[in-house]
Amino acid sequence: MTPYINDFPPESLPISSIDNIPEPPLNENYSYNKELQRILYGKQLLFENLPHSIEEIHQHYENSYISYRKGIIKTKSKIVCARCGNKDRSLFASFPCARCGEKECTYCRKCIMMGRVSECTPLIGWCGPDSVRDLTGNPLEWAGTLSPGQQVASDQVKQAVIESKELLVWAVCGAGKTEVLFEGINTALAIGKRLCIATPRTDVVLELGPRLKAVFPGIQVAVLYGGSEDRHLQAPLTIVTTHQLLRFYKAFDTVILDEVDAFPYTADETLQYAVRQSRKETSSMIYLTATPSQKWQNECRSGKRNFFTIPARYHRHPLPVPDLKWCGNWEKSLKKDKLPSAITYWIRKRLDNQKQCLLFLPKIDKMEKVLTILRKTYPKIQAVHAEDPDRKDKVQMMRNKEIPMLLTTTILERGVTFPNIDVAVLGAEDRIFTESALVQIAGRVGRSSQFPSGDITFFHYGKTESMIKAQKQILKMNTEAKKKGLINH
Repeated sequence: MTPYINDFPPESLPISSIDNIPEPPLNENYSYNKELQRILYGKQLLFENLPHSIEEIHQHYENSYISYRKGIIKTKSKIVCARCGNKDRSLFASFPCARCGEKECTYCRKCIMMGRVSECTPLIGWCGPDSVRDLTGNPLEWAGTLSPGQQVASDQVKQAVIESKELLVWAVCGAGKTEVLFEGINTALAIGKRLCIATPRTDVVLELGPRLKAVFPGIQVAVLYGGSEDRHLQAPLTIVTTHQLLRFYKAFDTVILDEVDAFPYTADETLQYAVRQSRKETSSMIYLTATPSQKWQNECRSGKRNFFTIPARYHRHPLPVPDLKWCGNWEKSLKKDKLPSAITYWIRKRLDNQKQCLLFLPKIDKMEKVLTILRKTYPKIQAVHAEDPDRKDKVQMMRNKEIPMLLTTTILERGVTFPNIDVAVLGAEDRIFTESALVQIAGRVGRSSQFPSGDITFFHYGKTESMIKAQKQILKMNTEAKKKGLINH
């Protein structure tokens, strides 16, 4: 049986017409290609992803070093993409295929950016021996210390890694989640486990790469995102965007998912499927978040989910609690080229005292309008949003204190730290400001040990449940931290 490809002879069959794909017996005397092993281990790739001839690949299959799986599983009642888990019929299409000769060969549109998976496409994986790696007793090189709260969480992570269990680490913004992982990663690497840290956002991957390479200098670290040069690197520690996990299959002994609540992971079942599929059958799963969903919070409280909280920041000061302030019909004011007086006062008080601040707005057009109004008095103010080509430069200028104030959409709700700022939200009643988003926004304040406090205000035209829940969540963490003796006052 050869999965049909146009280079093969006519007697070959398309994989779609084979009910059960045979599994040939392992030929232990076969001299396999180690480069092919390196590229394919723990992956699910297409023929076109591999720099080897189809004949060589198929020879490895015949000797049971390579496996074929159907890319599209089709029955009378349903269609499923085996790579991304898509079951939505509207996200499949058909085309006349030169490869299998069918007039209507179905393919998946959902994951086409990773290469086309169609009915006649085999997903190719490695099922031969794993590459032998030298174990490096204790690869962690870090001179830092953990706070008491971090230390207990670190022990829990380490235990979950050893016992192949699931664990949610619910840590407040600025608690030092990355440092909590070091001992668990060290334990996994020391016993020869393959480990993956996944996150929905590329900028977090780019930040984590250098940090982990610095504390694990003797270990090869693969950093994978769209366009990354490490895509064929076989490393014991892989840092990856959740999108890139679509290429992996039963690869990791431990998966650590950072920012489990962040977009697009929460909204995209494909990414959740990719995380599940990347894990070995026996593996540990560590989730990290400052803002678990309401469903997960309920599961934690009812004992259905194994979790641990870090309710305090490493500097032992309480989290700044948001002030909810009514500001009237602010959109109506903007139409008259004015800002509500409460907002104007808040901004003036800070800028006149050289205190940097962030102002979050729900929509780009509203943000641009506010910018125009404010620049009449404060010409150095800037604004950023997701599509802004100068976004990174403006954030750096804010860090360098070249900008007194930055207006922003939710793009800066997480992943940025400015040491001494106050933060406000204008239009906090908008649907985009969920409980999670508001907790993250509040978490921008007081992160530095030099400036552990600050002002966070939600300006609104009517309180929402999200605002009240966000405020309650922060108060609850402060109460828990106080009970555990993790804050000074």
